[in-house]
Amino acid sequence: MRVATIDIGTNAVLLLVAELRPDGSMAALVERATITRLGQGVDGSRMLAPDAVSRTTACLESYASLLRELNVDRIAIVGTSAMRDAGGAEGLRASIRALFGVEVRILSGAEEARLTFAGGLDGLQVPATTEVALFDIGGGSTEVVLGRLGGPALSYVQSFDVGSVRLTERHVYNDPPTSAELTSLAASASAAFAAVPPLRGGEIPVGVAGTVTTLAAIAFSVVPYEGARVHGTVLQREQLREVVQALAAIDFVSRRNVPGMEPNRADVIVAGGTIALALLDHWQAPAVRVSDRGLRWGLGHELLLAPRA
Repeated sequence: MRVATIDIGTNAVLLLVAELRPDGSMAALVERATITRLGQGVDGSRMLAPDAVSRTTACLESYASLLRELNVDRIAIVGTSAMRDAGGAEGLRASIRALFGVEVRILSGAEEARLTFAGGLDGLQVPATTEVALFDIGGGSTEVVLGRLGGPALSYVQSFDVGSVRLTERHVYNDPPTSAELTSLAASASAAFAAVPPLRGGEIPVGVAGTVTTLAAIAFSVVPYEGARVHGTVLQREQLREVVQALAAIDFVSRRNVPGMEPNRADVIVAGGTIALALLDHWQAPAVRVSDRGLRWGLGHELLLAPRA
């Protein structure tokens, strides 16, 4: 069976086309990531901007064309923080229905976290009995999950309204950001995670999504970007701090040209990196294990295991 999943996020729209292997694992056939910034201005207006909807619709049109060529059996499309928090999505919902023949499913923060946990740990060889901490930094929100893959339930699941786009819009007004803006960013991220449960000493949490993979690509000089070269790598906390500080010290144009940088993330990468550091500092974690997978992979497993109609 061949399935397709689309994750419409605040910053990017992610596509996965996958098949089930004989051993029960999932094999990716096609992956795409397109930054459309659907959450542009949502933190202040609580409405989707028409130009952001247009960019996202154009992306989805290209994905629909590709899926017609690939003859997928099942499609699932989900919306996360931007579509969860903002009005003005009626036209986008209608476009999705017309393009794919399915309704978009708006995930709660808890649903998003559960699917991200299952998908983010795919391919990392994590024992089912080991408790894992995982975080997913999106454009509008950050999900933090603690649990075991083989456990009956996750022990901690929380979605926080802090993301790379949202915090940039709240705190950054200069290019490059001023020291006061960087201090405000860090304080906001740290305050958000103050109640997150502690980890055992020396535990390495898993970081999911484009902020962490981009920072790893910069740190390890993965040019051009290849998910397989990033997935499972371990980035030391102080190494991550050095990368974020270096990016914060240069202007937007220079940041776009840093080797390993996804250019369309250049304006929000400092806020995203600050969020990652706030969590690692809160946990006193020595490093982060990088996952190139996440929600779309968890959704893919869900589709492949669902009984046939």
